[in-house]
Amino acid sequence: MDVGERIQELADQIVVLRDAYYRGSPSVADAEYDAIEDELRSLIEANPELAPDPNPLDQVGAPAVLHAPVRHSRPMLSLEKATRPEQVEAFFSRFPGQSVVVMPKLDGLSLALVYENGRLARAVTRGDGTTGDDVTPLVRALTDGVPAKLDVQDRVEVRGEAVMLRSTFAAYNAAHPDKPLINPRNAAAGTLRAKDPATVAERRLQFLAFDLLTDSADADLERALTTMGFTVADMRHCDDAAAAQTVITSIEQRRNDLDYDLDGAVLRLADRDAFAAAGTRSSSPRGALAFKFAAEEKTTVLADVVWDVGKTGKIAPVAWLEPVFVGGTTVTRATLANQEVIKARDIKIGDTVLVRRAGDVIPFVAGVLDASKRTGDEQDVVPPVVCPSCGFPLTEQGNSRELFCTNVSCPAQTVRRLIHWASRAAADIDAIGGVWIERLAEAGILENPSDFYHLTAERLLEFDRIGEVSAARMIESIDTSRQVGLRRAMIGLAIPMASEGTAARLCRARFGSLEAVAEAGEEGLVAVDDIGPKVAASLIEHLTRLRPELERLREAGVSLDVREEDLPPVVAAGAPLAGKTVVVTGSISDPRSGEKVARPAFQRLCEKAGATIASSVSASTDLLITGADVGASKLTKAEKLGVTVVDQSEIWQQLQAADLLN
Repeated sequence: MDVGERIQELADQIVVLRDAYYRGSPSVADAEYDAIEDELRSLIEANPELAPDPNPLDQVGAPAVLHAPVRHSRPMLSLEKATRPEQVEAFFSRFPGQSVVVMPKLDGLSLALVYENGRLARAVTRGDGTTGDDVTPLVRALTDGVPAKLDVQDRVEVRGEAVMLRSTFAAYNAAHPDKPLINPRNAAAGTLRAKDPATVAERRLQFLAFDLLTDSADADLERALTTMGFTVADMRHCDDAAAAQTVITSIEQRRNDLDYDLDGAVLRLADRDAFAAAGTRSSSPRGALAFKFAAEEKTTVLADVVWDVGKTGKIAPVAWLEPVFVGGTTVTRATLANQEVIKARDIKIGDTVLVRRAGDVIPFVAGVLDASKRTGDEQDVVPPVVCPSCGFPLTEQGNSRELFCTNVSCPAQTVRRLIHWASRAAADIDAIGGVWIERLAEAGILENPSDFYHLTAERLLEFDRIGEVSAARMIESIDTSRQVGLRRAMIGLAIPMASEGTAARLCRARFGSLEAVAEAGEEGLVAVDDIGPKVAASLIEHLTRLRPELERLREAGVSLDVREEDLPPVVAAGAPLAGKTVVVTGSISDPRSGEKVARPAFQRLCEKAGATIASSVSASTDLLITGADVGASKLTKAEKLGVTVVDQSEIWQQLQAADLLN
């Protein structure tokens, strides 16, 4: 599987898993979800031109769908991240003489509490950062640490984190062994997305405040919050970087002894006026910094290895572990790359293995603790010789000896391909989740993407738990997806070696339809930048095989033609970035709304401004455009090569001045 295909696979998984999670039925442990998200983030950072559009990582928190949406008075921004002491020193150097509070970075659900005339008027989740869900009744009924009344008549907004304490989590699971909660973080999110407070009455949450928006309070953040009656999470005042680093180390050492989950420490200017004066970047405040803790490593027993079938037939090994608490969450499964990795690390079933969460988010088996202490009961990990789903023979590909099922009609592949077609990056049939696609496939109703377009509300109503409203939404979503177009249809068909970048390049090369791509021949395809003979051969082979399906899609009214938005951008007159080769890194946000912007969309704006987009920093790079949560690698390389680094806010200003944002 090439990088682009892996990126798309991860993006699709995230969409499916988020849907299940926010509907109250999470299908994987928190650590497994974090691992998928972090792998996707790393791959996109290294290959920004392959970023999916839309990018699921650009969504902050949950979609505001379960309760009435409320727009925040000010966007609830993310925090700039740091992992090294020198970044802490740089933060202090930006604010000489200012006191800084250091506090745990809580792992719960962010809330904004709005008080009017001294009484709690609204409680709103973070949502997408700009708009959240009104959860006032649930917060009043289920959350401790939220005063019902304040001795302040002006409008006051207090922001903080609603967490489920570890002690509460343990007690709840002990009382409900038949349906335990996955982890405190998921439990907190699920509790505040319940429809009926009575159904989650035992899930008490604790609100811990970390921000205050008002003109009528003490300038010192901690003093102002505690005076009003709010609980804060152990704020420590520090006057220099050395003191702050000592507190950070202390928090990290005590992290497993605390009664709440955390994934780092937050540094923030103690004086609220100074914090406000520091201003914001496009998506993060300048007066705060999130310090992420180093990886944690624990030991557990490898209970089994199972082999999972992907949409292209790749058979991937998955480690099943005896539950182990690592970095604030219980890890039960971890993805093993391939059989060569298993062999290189000499991993056997029954081994006591080291499980590591790198960057506090990636769970993986780092190796065997001590092979000399094996008892002889351990078993070799034996790769399958036939597909676990359909029983067809497997083939090996590449130096890593990755396994692939040879049956294109494999049931597991079929379901994965259907889920992939319906994903946001492809046809975006958002009203039908993976669980329902699997059920419809099992019933023999769905086999190919074209089958979606023959579904009727009457047919859907034959299934339990699908009502008239749900059926109508599903059909409406399917109808909307008929305008999928060449680029996203190619992504949805999951052609091996053809990434999202491949689809975008074919559109920019002015191929008018999928059929035109199939008929171009190898010579015509390799003439397109970055498309080599192997990718061309894969495109021709699979699009030829899929020709009957393309005809069925056409007959169902599905557009497979290039869309205007995917054609080469028209460069504006007087383009401000004309002749510049630029690299974009970090999370991008529109400063006018505070909303996240998919990196490909921002890159397209830069192209309209005359820029040439590159994926990595080199001596030929003119500008490195930085958003929020920037990794250190590109910045270090830019500094070494003397490449100019500019904050995205400067580019947005240039785009607006060139009238490119209308």
